[in-house]
Amino acid sequence: MGLCDYQTTWQAMKDFTAHRNEQTPDEIWLLQHPPVFTQGIAGKPEHLLHDHGIAVIRTDRGGQITYHGPGQLIAYLLLDLRRLKLGIRELVRNMEQAVIDLLQDYHVIAAGRNDAPGVYIGNAKIASLGLKIKKNYCYHGIALNVDMDLTPFSYINPCGYQGLQVTQTKNLGIADGLEILGSKLANSLQQNLLKNIGDRTT
Repeated sequence: MGLCDYQTTWQAMKDFTAHRNEQTPDEIWLLQHPPVFTQGIAGKPEHLLHDHGIAVIRTDRGGQITYHGPGQLIAYLLLDLRRLKLGIRELVRNMEQAVIDLLQDYHVIAAGRNDAPGVYIGNAKIASLGLKIKKNYCYHGIALNVDMDLTPFSYINPCGYQGLQVTQTKNLGIADGLEILGSKLANSLQQNLLKNIGDRTT
């Protein structure tokens, strides 16, 4: 979807979710945002250390504050959790595993953490996630740092963690850009979500 305004995209996700029904196909939206800080529904304002003129939007996802900007691959998941037979914890693990599997294809070892959702390379976070669940439907999703200016992460306590380091695929020697990684991430997400259905029905 290219570079999309955050507020406009957020409203589109809410509209899609409000008007969907049991027959509505699930969707994955791949896009980037212009520079913006987003603060989760229970986010604490003290985690914004300096704004440097970057807009701060209080949104309805879970989690604390994070940064979005050009060069970051965002996958928004608009899913029917009842149809997918997924609980929230399972959904989070599936999302994390999709990124872990993607990076494994490039011989990069990544992992999730029980105490802090997201995907990490050592102690550095490479992907963050946040979700909104409403009547068994979810929206928002996961953000993978690809080739972006990481400086604004230093203006916040990323995801509420003071001094949390962040990294991106470019810094790990991955040459593929947003288009290729976006396609691979979408495929990995679908494989993980559909595998869950297969595991439940076999």
